[in-house]
Amino acid sequence: MGEVPSSGAAPGADGHSVLRRWADGDGQQALRASIVLLAAEGLRNADIARRLGVSRQTVSTWRKRYAVEGLDGLLDRARTGRPSAVDEGEIVASILTSTPDARTSRMVARRLGCSHTVVAETRHRWNLTGSRLTVPQIPVIPALEPSDLWPVGLHLDAGCTVLVLAGRSVATVPPPSAEPAVDPYALAAVGNALTEATAAAQAEAAAPAPIAGPGPGFGSGSVSTSGLSSGLTSGLNSGTHHDTDFVGPFLDAVRRTHPLPELHAVILRAEPSSTRPLQTQIAERCSHLGITVHQPPERTTGLSFTRAVLALDAARHPESSTRVLLDVASVLSRYVDGPETARVRWIREPLPAPSAAPPTLPLPSPGHSGPGTGGGANQIDLGSFNECVVIETVRLAGRITRGEIAERTRLTQQSVSRIARSLIQRGLLVEERQRHSAVGKPSSPVRLRDGAAHALGIHIDPHVLTAVLVDLSGRVVARRSEPITSDPRPGAVVTQIADLGETVLEQAGHGRWEEGFLGIGVATPGPVDTVSGTVLDPPLMSVLRDVPLRTLLERRFSCRIVIEKDCSAAAVGERWIGRDSRACDFVYLYLGTGVGTGLFLNGDLYRGLTANAGEFGQLCAVTLGRFDESGRPEILPECNPGSYAPAEHPSRAIGRQRSKLTVQQAAKAVSRGVLSVIDLLDVGLVVVGGPFFTGEVADVWLTEIEHAVNAYPTARRLRRIRVERSVNSSEAVAVGAASTIFHSTFTPRLRRSP
Repeated sequence: MGEVPSSGAAPGADGHSVLRRWADGDGQQALRASIVLLAAEGLRNADIARRLGVSRQTVSTWRKRYAVEGLDGLLDRARTGRPSAVDEGEIVASILTSTPDARTSRMVARRLGCSHTVVAETRHRWNLTGSRLTVPQIPVIPALEPSDLWPVGLHLDAGCTVLVLAGRSVATVPPPSAEPAVDPYALAAVGNALTEATAAAQAEAAAPAPIAGPGPGFGSGSVSTSGLSSGLTSGLNSGTHHDTDFVGPFLDAVRRTHPLPELHAVILRAEPSSTRPLQTQIAERCSHLGITVHQPPERTTGLSFTRAVLALDAARHPESSTRVLLDVASVLSRYVDGPETARVRWIREPLPAPSAAPPTLPLPSPGHSGPGTGGGANQIDLGSFNECVVIETVRLAGRITRGEIAERTRLTQQSVSRIARSLIQRGLLVEERQRHSAVGKPSSPVRLRDGAAHALGIHIDPHVLTAVLVDLSGRVVARRSEPITSDPRPGAVVTQIADLGETVLEQAGHGRWEEGFLGIGVATPGPVDTVSGTVLDPPLMSVLRDVPLRTLLERRFSCRIVIEKDCSAAAVGERWIGRDSRACDFVYLYLGTGVGTGLFLNGDLYRGLTANAGEFGQLCAVTLGRFDESGRPEILPECNPGSYAPAEHPSRAIGRQRSKLTVQQAAKAVSRGVLSVIDLLDVGLVVVGGPFFTGEVADVWLTEIEHAVNAYPTARRLRRIRVERSVNSSEAVAVGAASTIFHSTFTPRLRRSP
């Protein structure tokens, strides 16, 4: 007997058309529809299995499912256990938010509840194999060659979502770390904000459009933007939500801000349009601007793809890590919370110059061989560290013999002699006349050669710019100050800064500094992203808000540039100029346009997590119990030394509605904040300096602070706090900015090798 066809029902007219549409597609659903259609033609299970290349059991299963449940029986059912497919963006984000030892495919799969094979395939597709971060390959459509991609723009409105990436030559791979490559909390904030913003945009797109005049076309003028900051720009509804051109001006602005890199626009979402498709309009504008258009990978959603790209950026470029993530999250949140129709428009500041290797000691003279590379680990690094130890010891002492260096550093006499001989040959040390003694051989003291190295320091104050060229001893070789320009454009201020620096270098004369020039240190009011060199929100200099200062200055100067917060730079200058008298831990109280603190702890400058430690004004307000209506610590008039009245004219008002404060009143208030710092850190020295710490008021400040830090602390029976004047001049911050270059070059530190 022939095979009896398995049970199954012939599809009706409506069901037949649906099955035909499914069968014309791809995947498992097309296979199942083809089985039912062939069965309806009267074919046996064996014939169907042979024609479709499946087992007879598979044919029987889907015929029975269709007979019982109809079309619904051919759909995937919810299954327990591991999902059959996982969003690749989630896998990438999970890898990058894990420590290197927790990035194996099996461990990631266990966290996500999927197959480790799926994770391994994703890692291979994104080029994230191994525990280190190699050059990623973002599998967009059409494909991209592996390159260093930076997210530089995000647009989201009711019509579409577009992410713009900038491609550059491949950068070095970040060194492995025991910490996660990406801040998971910042990345989660972006994910939550993007989910809410996308939902709000889709709801806005589905809502009935209000009656309004025609919106601007795709060829209309652009919306103004600084190109240097992220922000949210309000938009207007037109006849249809998604036909309005808000994307074109956004793409124009991104290209203006990033004129050099290759740009790639990834269209994450585009609402259907009754007129010309929005994707076509975006593609035409991108073609005009030289931007390549891509679609996200099939195995990701727009949300997970964005999170994955931002995570890759944060992992490969630590200088833009948490700040960029939080900026994007803030912009998206404002879109959701906005009272009117709006659009997200985030544009990243110009990219920093490719990172160069940190400066090393001046090159050896011809014929001199560097540190050996024999047995043992990191012999070159060890030699560099010991050289810095010797330089630091000589710098603190002024002049010192080799025997005294060995005694202070615990290095062997042979090592000290070898290092000293090398440094003398390279011009960093100078050997003085032999010192005779009654016992032993004559000794020859050594000292630093002042002209062996120079650095330029620039201090940006809300009212004045100061630039100084400083030699290795801290002596000012050339200086110049001028009022800051009143031009409200950031570019004008940056141009003035660069012109001032060039003027000072020309004033000094190239023969005096060019051979040993180490770089430029720039001190600016905080907060500041010191790694990327971006000034963020200076309270009295809104013109520099979100300005990538280091990137812009690198276009004028082909040397190393360091951006530092002003009070931290002043502390570094104090440490460098003060030599042995400042070799201990101390707090530097900086009296400038505001009051800040620089902290030297455990022998090095303490910058904190984001290099913005020392925000003294808020601490002082909390100590005094001064808060505004929203509960935020006040911006205290006591922390603005430039507004004080002379000491002989006491304030006539009481409470918060004060007229000008006297120096005595302000010093009493500020000293309470210093008391909190001393109780918190338990240091024994407070140094006071800055442009408003002048001779006529210095004694008032010293008296009030010394009384507060010695009369009130909890541990006052155990210590006596010294309160001293700064050894630096009124140009302390500019000198300190230059000293940051010396400090980072010559101060001994144990660096982890990549």
